[in-house]
Amino acid sequence: MTGTAARLRPGLVLIGVLALAANLRAALAGYPPLLETARDDLGVTAGAAGLVQAGAVLMMSLGSFVAAPVAAKIGRERLLGIAVGSIAAGSLLRSIPVLAALIGGSVLVGLGIGVAGVLITGVVKQHLPDRAGVVSGGYVVSMMIGATISSAVAVPLAVALGGWSLSLAVWAVPAVLAVAVWIPVARHMGRAPSVASVSSAGGEVAGPRPWRDPFARRMACYLVGSSGMFYGWLTWLSPVYESLGWSPAVAGLLLSVWSIAQIPAALLMPAAAERRRRFRLWAFVATASGAVGTLGVLLVPGAGTFAPWVWAVLIGIGVGSGFPLGLAVIAWRTPDAARSAAVGGFALGIGYLAAGLTPLAMGLLVDASGYPAAIGLLLVFAVIQATAIWRVGDRPRPGDEPAPPAPDRRAGADAETRR
Repeated sequence: MTGTAARLRPGLVLIGVLALAANLRAALAGYPPLLETARDDLGVTAGAAGLVQAGAVLMMSLGSFVAAPVAAKIGRERLLGIAVGSIAAGSLLRSIPVLAALIGGSVLVGLGIGVAGVLITGVVKQHLPDRAGVVSGGYVVSMMIGATISSAVAVPLAVALGGWSLSLAVWAVPAVLAVAVWIPVARHMGRAPSVASVSSAGGEVAGPRPWRDPFARRMACYLVGSSGMFYGWLTWLSPVYESLGWSPAVAGLLLSVWSIAQIPAALLMPAAAERRRRFRLWAFVATASGAVGTLGVLLVPGAGTFAPWVWAVLIGIGVGSGFPLGLAVIAWRTPDAARSAAVGGFALGIGYLAAGLTPLAMGLLVDASGYPAAIGLLLVFAVIQATAIWRVGDRPRPGDEPAPPAPDRRAGADAETRR
């Protein structure tokens, strides 16, 4: 690293990353506790209500795919600010209580989250590479804090402000504040060298295309399972228990407990894995925890007992630690920030694509046959995730590492001419 980027203090980068990350789930987590209220107000089916969250997550997939090439053209730091600004704009649009505005605003929110998520992995890889596991856990914790607060206060805000749509609009405020924090950090960074190196002379990402990289494909499968489980429960955990007679406020509190359980898991498991690079062990623990909790909701929902809170904690531990473990292993196995962004963008894009369809698919299953079939779909994701963990392993396998870039023939020709 050279120039301004080299002199940037890690603590300043961390503050900026945490401020941005606090907005990468809050706007999404504020919707599920209000889902049934919005359904009644708008007069739509469960499938249509699931489409709102599905649209947001599908746009996260698109954002993940386009983030690295767009950042190469306009700069990673500038694009990060624009992405979080998109979250603010989408939140404001959702203040209009009509289905079109709800879906349109959610699309803007999802696009901003997808772009920002990929670019933050590149920032961590470049400026904080020695503590990638801990920092990945920290930024996921920041996301979870935002999600926890959002889900806990969604219903009270709707009551206080006079409508569910105004409650959703509140999340424009922290997004604007995060952009204000990020601007001076971005100015200190300047144009990061790794962004310039994303493109080669031909305009392509350095190294092989991500989908040709076995490691990238395995991580995509891992994130399909992890993200599918996360967004399925994010959208439908509260409605499951509302269907069993819980009030929206108590069901929203259950979702908050689910979010709170993710915080220590996101901090501790990636840090433990980082000590010896033991990804497989801790990733299996995470997946097993989520699967047991999901089975509990399916087989022993226990609406009148303490059981739902236990299941919520187990699922929270699973999804809370699974995602940062995936980000950390991508940082460990990639040679530089450009490659990290390319592999991360591909894996996150595929994961979000599957996850984006999950709320919609679950809504359609609820309409067709009830909640048990929808919950069963989440167990399929647990199996996919466990299979990917076994294939990724703790050490690179032959063929997992990107091929070295092709030699620069023009440079060789110049050298021959100089002889």
